[in-house]
Amino acid sequence: MSIDADTVRKVAHLARIRVEEAEIETLAGELSSILDWVEELQAVNVEGIEPMTAVNDLPLPRRIDGVTAAAGEDGLREDALANAPAAREGFYAVPKVVE
Repeated sequence: MSIDADTVRKVAHLARIRVEEAEIETLAGELSSILDWVEELQAVNVEGIEPMTAVNDLPLPRRIDGVTAAAGEDGLREDALANAPAAREGFYAVPKVVE
C-alpha cells in the first residue's frame, strides 16, 4: 500500500502532530513500508494457533487477601490523620463541595 503526501498531511492533522513539509516524503515512505509489513503479516497462516495473552504461561503470584491490622489498632489511622489539614471524628474533614 502506498501512502502519498496528502494522506500524511491528513493523518498528521487528525493526530494533532506537527510535521514539517521537508519530512512529509520521508514519513510517507516509512508509513508505506509499515503498511506493507502489515500486509505480509496478513498472509501468515495462524489457523489453529491459540492467541497469546502472555509470553509465558506462569501464573501471577497472589497475595493473601486478609486484614493485617484492625482500624486504629496499630496507630496507622492516627499517623495518616496527622498529615491532614483538618480531621474530625477519626476521618479527613473536607470542605463542602455541593451546595
